[in-house]
Amino acid sequence: MSWRDSPWLTVLAVSLLCVTLQWSGATEALEYQRQFIADGQWWRLLTGNLLHTNNWHLLMNLAGFWVVVFIHRTHYHNFQLACLLAILLLSEGLGLWLAFPALTAYVGLSGILHGLFTYGALNDIRIGWRSGYLLLAGVIAKVIWEQFMGGNSEVTQLIGARVATEAHLVGLVDGILAFMLFRFMFTLFPFQSKNKR
Repeated sequence: MSWRDSPWLTVLAVSLLCVTLQWSGATEALEYQRQFIADGQWWRLLTGNLLHTNNWHLLMNLAGFWVVVFIHRTHYHNFQLACLLAILLLSEGLGLWLAFPALTAYVGLSGILHGLFTYGALNDIRIGWRSGYLLLAGVIAKVIWEQFMGGNSEVTQLIGARVATEAHLVGLVDGILAFMLFRFMFTLFPFQSKNKR
């Protein structure tokens, strides 16, 4: 795989974007705020995922991002990962908007991470790796647990905000839907399946 095809270009670009936004002081203009989205500031559906409550929140999410991509790196090429992230960014914002009207504000990459992890686990299963079943069962169990028990209290203290477990649920569903969408696309355009994913 050439450097231009490497998923790490996309990972680096997204990481730098998150850091830049964090230090730019643009949070008020870009965070997911339901009242402003209703007023037509639709970009917040996307950009809210790239912002964080503090530097610890940013560091934790970016570390998770690199680890999740590393675990499933054999499934990604640069362009494919970029497309997948774009889909997850949009579907995360829309999912929160449609399914959780009581959630008025949100920032963080964790919903996207749950989507990426789920997508990767399903691809592990697709190519016959039994570990994919364990990964998928683990993320489903985690998300279900959180819906009833709430987020981790230590993480809540560290990031200075409630863990938005709703975003994790939306991310899980988005990862499943993205996997189905990509498999449908590869069925329509079988020549693309020659690449290792």
